[in-house]
Amino acid sequence: MRYNKFEIALSPARMNRYVTACNGNKARALQLYRYNVKLCERLYGILNVFEVILRNAIDNHYKNQYSDPNWIKTQLAAGGFLEYAPQNPKVQQLISNLTVKGTYTNDRVVSGVSFGFWPYMFTRIPFRLGGQSLLRIFPNRTTGTNQRTIYNELQKIKNFRNRIAHHEPVCFDVTGNINTVYACDNYHLILKYVSFFGYNPQELFYGMNTKPESIISAIDTLGAKV
Repeated sequence: MRYNKFEIALSPARMNRYVTACNGNKARALQLYRYNVKLCERLYGILNVFEVILRNAIDNHYKNQYSDPNWIKTQLAAGGFLEYAPQNPKVQQLISNLTVKGTYTNDRVVSGVSFGFWPYMFTRIPFRLGGQSLLRIFPNRTTGTNQRTIYNELQKIKNFRNRIAHHEPVCFDVTGNINTVYACDNYHLILKYVSFFGYNPQELFYGMNTKPESIISAIDTLGAKV
């Protein structure tokens, strides 16, 4: 497809950033856009697996701690450590909808809440009220990695995930130049937390088309030509 048709399909406003970064070279801008899509595809696959691991680890931890297979529902109620969680109304609505349909299970709640529900568990109040035990889900965490650090880094991953989910580019720096540092930093942060869980990233992602290194290299090479 020629650039002008591509621009009509995706809008000039979206493509202008790529054209500007490529100094007006539309062929390179189109190539950069395609590279960004490929990079996001691979990173989203990694994020998908990471999110499932995170939510399952937290779910299993609190199910065991409270001996309660429905701990989310219980802890959202008055007196629970999630009573004042900002996500409480939405999760309560999710539980209500599932109950009305006759399809409520804790597993469906775990898979149905937003990603942001899980990092919230590491904020000060729910972490304390939840028994200050949640760090145990990261048996291989480095010394000095505390609740606050984990919360801040999970927030970074959440923001990165949302950027990709909303089809925003991850191939620029804050000034609009071609740069993969942001994507690389978040990629390695995810791998670090996979290791904190006690998994080998190479084994965990084996057979999945999730390795972004070749796309990152291609973007860097394109950036060097500008």
